Amino acid sequence: MEELAARLREVFAANSRYDFEVIMVENGSLDSTYEKLLKIHEQDGRFRILQLARNFRMDGGITAGLKHASGDAAVIMAADLQDPPELITEFLKKWEEGYENIYGIVIKRGGTGFVRRMNSQLFYWLANTITGGIIPKNVSDFRLVDKKVYQAINAMEERNRFVRGLFAWAGFKSTGIEFERPPRFAGQSNAHTLKVLELAIKGIFAHSYLPLRFITIIGLIMSVFSFLFLLFIVVRAFAWGVPFPGFGTIMGVMLLLFGFLFTMLGVIGEYVGLIYEEVKQRPNFIVRNRVGL
Repeated sequence: MEELAARLREVFAANSRYDFEVIMVENGSLDSTYEKLLKIHEQDGRFRILQLARNFRMDGGITAGLKHASGDAAVIMAADLQDPPELITEFLKKWEEGYENIYGIVIKRGGTGFVRRMNSQLFYWLANTITGGIIPKNVSDFRLVDKKVYQAINAMEERNRFVRGLFAWAGFKSTGIEFERPPRFAGQSNAHTLKVLELAIKGIFAHSYLPLRFITIIGLIMSVFSFLFLLFIVVRAFAWGVPFPGFGTIMGVMLLLFGFLFTMLGVIGEYVGLIYEEVKQRPNFIVRNRVGL
């Protein structure tokens, strides 16, 4: 955390015409992160602390920070220094040009294995395809957004939040800046395959109805093929008689149909689960402590 604070101060000094404040969201850490943040706040009052009651994941932490933001613009970034603070200066230049949503585009990921890179590429390809191009490829949460943009996001009360998707859906004048993501400065990533898969499912299902439409299309196609196959069986029975029933064929067709059926039920179940979460109306985060806010 000390390295992050030092590099942010350098960015502040290089852009002295702006007044900066930092909202450090302590998202349910189990180590001494909060104590380190308190020391940073004591040294520099511009660093404020928002401690959450538990870990509300990445999107919950971002939501909490944006809810407490008040500046003319807000920068969203991770604290592991994979989002280089020096890029904020480039974000500010684009903001001064009139852009309202300036996001980072990851062109290279340092310190990640082959499986992790493949997970990311597959997620962005699938999300971009299913959502009709709403979510740009390789876009990260690291971005600068104008006040009108983050206030629009704050006004969205949905519980299943995929913040990258919300910013893309909201629109505004947007542009991307490419950067290479360096390895984590400290700690270990929790973005394992299952968590990445869970994020992908939530992001895709929260921003696309295509899976439901896919079920309808598959159902119609299978119904047509079933009807044509039934017609063929009837004609064959009249012309050549009833053949010896094939147990393997029957079981194969049944298993295939049941596989499609349970897959479709699983897709519907995911949407029902999202509806269930929305209906409960639970908050996206719970604050435990505020320091300097």
